[in-house]
Amino acid sequence: MIDVTTLTIEKAAKHLKAGDFTAVELAEACLKKIEESDKEINSFLEVYDDVLAQAAEADKKIAGSASPLTGIPLAVKDNILIEGRRASAASKILEGFVAPYDATVIARLKTRSPVFVGRTNMDEFAMGSSTENSAFGPTRNPYDPTRVPGGSSGGSAAAVVMGGALAALGSDTGGSIRQPASLCGLVGFKGSYGAVSRYGLVAMGSSLDQIGPLAKTVSDAELLFNAIAGADCLDSTSVSLPPAREGGLRVGVPSDFLEKGIDQDVLRNFKESLERLKDCGCETRELKFAALHYALPVYYIIMPAEASTNLSRFDGVKYGRREEGGDFFDDYRATRRHFGSEVRRRIMLGTYVLSSGYYDAYYRLAVALRSLLRREFESAFGLVDFIATPTSPTPAWKIGEKAGNSLSMYLSDIFTVTANIVGLPAISIPSGLVRREGVDLPVSIQLMAPYKADPALFSLGKRFEKTNRT
Repeated sequence: MIDVTTLTIEKAAKHLKAGDFTAVELAEACLKKIEESDKEINSFLEVYDDVLAQAAEADKKIAGSASPLTGIPLAVKDNILIEGRRASAASKILEGFVAPYDATVIARLKTRSPVFVGRTNMDEFAMGSSTENSAFGPTRNPYDPTRVPGGSSGGSAAAVVMGGALAALGSDTGGSIRQPASLCGLVGFKGSYGAVSRYGLVAMGSSLDQIGPLAKTVSDAELLFNAIAGADCLDSTSVSLPPAREGGLRVGVPSDFLEKGIDQDVLRNFKESLERLKDCGCETRELKFAALHYALPVYYIIMPAEASTNLSRFDGVKYGRREEGGDFFDDYRATRRHFGSEVRRRIMLGTYVLSSGYYDAYYRLAVALRSLLRREFESAFGLVDFIATPTSPTPAWKIGEKAGNSLSMYLSDIFTVTANIVGLPAISIPSGLVRREGVDLPVSIQLMAPYKADPALFSLGKRFEKTNRT
């Protein structure tokens, strides 16, 4: 009996190599879990019909010098293209769209022969923090199906926790990997901007988006990240990372930023996590940022502005859904009515801040504050090697609890958006459990590092995992 809910990539690779079970048997175990649980959880929008055939091909390669990812079941967020397979970004406007090419991350993974189990649910066009904005229904948190899994990569997170895959790919524009990882008790990693190619990712905020892994351990996340990272001629913003090197263990804590709007149990757990970091040999220091409290409003100006521009391509002409009207403008209106309410809200907000008369007051000011934040973080990393915060200000909330209160939903991103704004790597690592209505819910710590210091986060993350006292 293969327990896919606890099995890691590293352990599965050893078992596959030793012949304890085959890739087909491993895939069958994941498919069984999906059949048992996903009607309630709704983590997958599609389970591929060739999963066992992929696994059989992987079995032929495992006996040789196979990659640790060979035969490993992986789930893929529905905004990452796989040639010949559907990709809808959980939107009716792309329903039925079949990808004509592989995203770079998929092309790189295919050389290692994992098993792609299926495409996972998400907030439509990655716009949301709860996976309630999907056109195909919300995803539920496997810890408590009455609660959200976080978003926008909530389907990927829930699929791994449920046992439908051993790890998954998500995308992170303002915390969309790290926040669902936190709410579902997984490791989530967003690399330095450009560390992973965005080619083949359905764009939301192009200066913010990054593809990354969700996994059960830091080592698994590192393994998957290393397989997809690196410069790509198809993405001019992509970069290569320098080799890992030993660094310091000074951890900065923006204490004044943690004073308001954070659940007290989460804050208590974060303070305990800082003590665990000290057990790892870290020294903690308080930091003060003059502009950090501007990060969330800056994000919610820049992101909608870029999203409104990116989503202008869905016009009923180029690709995707097309609705006929009396003339071109009728076609355009009829087609774009298939956007969900949150997507419409952000398109309108983005169009507004870019419009004549408001560009200087909003967008240009946000860009200036973004530059100020970058300079502040550059200065901070002259004093410390890492910066620690909670990942999410609260544990998972009830489905529908924040419906109709967009500001409350946006505040759930308060600790994660900064890494995207300034382009830094950040990792979310489970740090404990808090009890709500008789259910233990996960909470996490977030660690950020300087630009291109991604390997250092994995190194410290693995040390932090070993101090787990829960």
